[in-house]
Amino acid sequence: MTDTPDQPSPSDDAPTGLRKSLTSYGDNGFSLFLRKAFIKGAGYTDSALDRPVIGIVDTGSAYNPCHGNAPQLIEAVKRGVMLAGGLPMAFPTISIAESFSQPTSMYLRNLMSMDTEEMLRAQPMDAVVLIGGCDKTVPAQLMGAASAGIPAIQLITGSMLTGSHRSERVGACTDCRRYWARFRAEEIDEAEIAAVNDQLVASVGTCSVMGTASTMACIAEALGMTVPGGASPPAVTAQRMRIAELTGKEAVQMARDGLTIDKILTAEAFENAMRVLLAIGGSTNGIVHLTAIAGRMGFDVDLKALDRMGRETPVLLDLKPSGQHYMEDFDKAGGMATLLRELRPLLHLDALTVTGRTLGEEIDAAGPAFAQSVVRPFDDPIYPQGGIAVLQGNLAPGGAIIKQSAADARLMEHEGRAVVFENAADLAARIDSDDLDVNADDILVLRNIGPKGAPGMPEAGYIPIPKKLAMAGVKDMVRISDGRMSGTAFGTIVLHVTPESAIGGPLAHVRSGDRIRLSVSRREIDLLVSEEELAQRAKEKPVVEPSAERGYLKLFLQSVTQADKGVDFDFLRAVETRGTTPRA
Repeated sequence: MTDTPDQPSPSDDAPTGLRKSLTSYGDNGFSLFLRKAFIKGAGYTDSALDRPVIGIVDTGSAYNPCHGNAPQLIEAVKRGVMLAGGLPMAFPTISIAESFSQPTSMYLRNLMSMDTEEMLRAQPMDAVVLIGGCDKTVPAQLMGAASAGIPAIQLITGSMLTGSHRSERVGACTDCRRYWARFRAEEIDEAEIAAVNDQLVASVGTCSVMGTASTMACIAEALGMTVPGGASPPAVTAQRMRIAELTGKEAVQMARDGLTIDKILTAEAFENAMRVLLAIGGSTNGIVHLTAIAGRMGFDVDLKALDRMGRETPVLLDLKPSGQHYMEDFDKAGGMATLLRELRPLLHLDALTVTGRTLGEEIDAAGPAFAQSVVRPFDDPIYPQGGIAVLQGNLAPGGAIIKQSAADARLMEHEGRAVVFENAADLAARIDSDDLDVNADDILVLRNIGPKGAPGMPEAGYIPIPKKLAMAGVKDMVRISDGRMSGTAFGTIVLHVTPESAIGGPLAHVRSGDRIRLSVSRREIDLLVSEEELAQRAKEKPVVEPSAERGYLKLFLQSVTQADKGVDFDFLRAVETRGTTPRA
């Protein structure tokens, strides 16, 4: 069970509409009288105010081009709500844009989840439409809605369109990194990188590849939290607006049926979402976010069981960075229905969705398969196992992950000399130096970029290839950190090393020149230093955990959990545990 109050189905005894969440004046009748008086000042009639109230979370912001279509989506949702007999009420919450958040968007995800949860509790609504798209927005909204417990439905803002550079199709942000690497290697000049910059983002919307935003869109649909087909239509298409209208209609029906979020976010739903995460070659961030959402519902994520699931779940989606296509191609190929059809034998088909129908029923209703080249047949995958592998060893006792579908196969079994960077500032200061003692077989190690160390676990785990090696033609190296990387990134990169260095994890005691061994086939990541030597190093240089005197940073550092617990705040997780997922 979760630590949220029971949410009764609509009845004569359960308050609905404007009668919900009454302000405390000591007199409920007066509270309702006052509420109606003030809202009538906006021009509402009693007839309008007597309908099911559907909240619409507005995350539009001038700082967030991923949500640049939010005004149009809100109008379409309102249309759907009114067509179904409800009263739409849009309200703002925090908006988090990936490239406009300092120190990192992950630092703000939990704050946004708290904002979402408390506004859902504080304001009268019978159901809520969660409009989000950019990387941390969808997980924050699902976390907050899970804790609030009311009927909730996710509306994805949709992906951006691709651009064109010298007849080559380009899109954010796998191509951003590819071209920037070429610029650092001096393969292209400033004029060309400026021209590329103009073409990478051709419209509003989220990244056009299988980055974190697209991953979370697919996960939301796999969880049953969107209308069918809600993950893939691009932001600026008519279909995205139709999805918004349908979402508004569905929200009204959910309110009438009392279809609360706990009936959808079950153990089976989380296992379906994990299958999809593995099969799409999804962002490594997806594991952290799913773990956090599951924790709000009382489920612990078993990383070893997730890895076993990955060994039998191939990557089927041919999208960058694991493949070649873009989100708009996935949409034209049938979107999630096409993927779910291929995964059908591995899914819990009886899992309930926001439509009130099961996932299996929605797959059946999607219509017949048709010829396309974006979603591979199950027996002809892009990659034979799931896109993400879970590693363990003396360097990561609590686990680490690698996106094996986007790594260099030649480096998956590798032993090399550690080249250690103390933090992101040290990396920035030395990575391009001609004096850096590094060669192509070395292993780059970046510490102090975990949940507490940075703070906020930034996407600095995509450590750039040292400039002198990049100019010599080196395209990939083994890289290890306690941070994250963008879902749009690629390379042989070990992430989420747990426990992090800032709280005394083994990564804190690695020294340049140490030998490290990576074996993805054996799921091992080991520092080839004796336990006695590591203990001596810890004694000689004890770790002092970061702290703060005031404000949100103090709350964050005192309460944030490690990657294996979803980097959520410990006090936001469900009080009681319902079990683990995926189940063995």
